[in-house]
Amino acid sequence: MNHWLIKSEPFKYSWQNMLEDKKTFWDGVRNYQARNNLREMKKGDLCLFYHSNEGKEVVGIVKIVKEHYQDPTTDDAKWVVVDVSPFKTLKKPVTLETIKSDARLANIGLVKQGRLSVMKLQAHEFDVILELSEN
Repeated sequence: MNHWLIKSEPFKYSWQNMLEDKKTFWDGVRNYQARNNLREMKKGDLCLFYHSNEGKEVVGIVKIVKEHYQDPTTDDAKWVVVDVSPFKTLKKPVTLETIKSDARLANIGLVKQGRLSVMKLQAHEFDVILELSEN
């Protein structure tokens, strides 16, 4: 299983929206590296759900429930989506400030490539963030 982080601005699509919808397709990705990450996602992979711009914190986990397919919001065949569903709300959100201050996360993409909206995580990075959410 691979681990990922996906970002959304809460005013566009929040964790609360995810919980209410129970399932959605992850659209709007128009960056080639992020698109390639969507293509790599497999059914059952877990993604941290990050509120960007407002909040700047990891708030939950979603599960990939359908692998990539053509983005229905565009006719351009090069863009894809995946279907996700909520898996778990974190006990406590993990802020960007907390992530930046933890030496174990020094190389996480969220810090190194802050503008990338879909990024792969190392298993230990995923685990550290879950640990931080429990403390």
